[in-house]
Amino acid sequence: MLALPSARRPVLAAALVAGAVALAGCGSADSTAESSTGTPATTDGAFPVTIESALGDAVVESTPERVVTLGMGSAETAIALGVTPVGIEEYPWGSDDTGYLPWIHEALEESGEDLPTQFTGGTEIDIEAILELEPDLILAPWSGITQEQFDTLSEIAPTVAYPDLAWSIDWDEQITTIGEALGQPDEAQDLITDIEDQFAEAAAAHPEYADVTFSYIYTTDPGSLGVFLPDEQRVAMVRGLGLTVDPVVETFDETEGTDSALIGLENADKLAGSDLIFTFYSDADARAETEAQPLYQAIPAVSRGSVVAPTDQSFVTGSSIINPLTVPWALERFVPMIDEAVGKIEQ
Repeated sequence: MLALPSARRPVLAAALVAGAVALAGCGSADSTAESSTGTPATTDGAFPVTIESALGDAVVESTPERVVTLGMGSAETAIALGVTPVGIEEYPWGSDDTGYLPWIHEALEESGEDLPTQFTGGTEIDIEAILELEPDLILAPWSGITQEQFDTLSEIAPTVAYPDLAWSIDWDEQITTIGEALGQPDEAQDLITDIEDQFAEAAAAHPEYADVTFSYIYTTDPGSLGVFLPDEQRVAMVRGLGLTVDPVVETFDETEGTDSALIGLENADKLAGSDLIFTFYSDADARAETEAQPLYQAIPAVSRGSVVAPTDQSFVTGSSIINPLTVPWALERFVPMIDEAVGKIEQ
């Protein structure tokens, strides 16, 4: 099974290969701007606004009209704020038959907005394609762009990068950052509150999950075993439904910069207290190879089939990132999978 060692890693490779995953705002004022598609977008943040990052500052002088996004989650938040990007990084692994991530396609189809141009991102960003889009803002707060890439992109337009390490921004901080850059800090806070409310409602609707513990695991090759830590975004998505992270996860030491711990398959017995195991596989062969390993099969949740391992590539991606478009899309799809796995606990 090949899986990303963290939501801090981009879900870009077709085989899910593990990759190498401070705001400074001025006061506030009311203004009205046009989004990149001509849709009126209310902006109550004052410009210019400076967004600090580990790679350098982005000074946004006025309301952005042509936005380009890199990495994960930024396009969705911009769309939720009424600003459809003119260009977005493509994610072929998680896209549906439209060629777009389904929640993005569905949102823009509903709003009647044009679909953004897609271009190659990741380690080989298509700079020429971005130049042709003539952006006045590039959003990459949850990405893995390098200093060299940042410097090049900043010559095209103000570029918002990550605050600390690559792929390290928290989901709510990402929304806050994008809201600042688009001049909509209050609306961004509303999005955060709405997501928190959706999680609370989902948990309240499934009180039977409260006593169910889980671990969210991954492997990168036979013999490996990693566990995502509680605040990693795909784990947070499951926690949002009311399930409880197995306390043993808190005892594992983080593998630097990953929001996960590599514990090795020899320590699989430490997951004996997990009622459910969440994971995913790159394909059926990888799943069969992984599950055939005696130490892996000896995990109680695995041996009895209390495993939530989605095979739909779009769902694996959508349930791994928290933003205004993925949360409602993923939560409703998660419940039947979880119910089936929970049903096997007492068998």
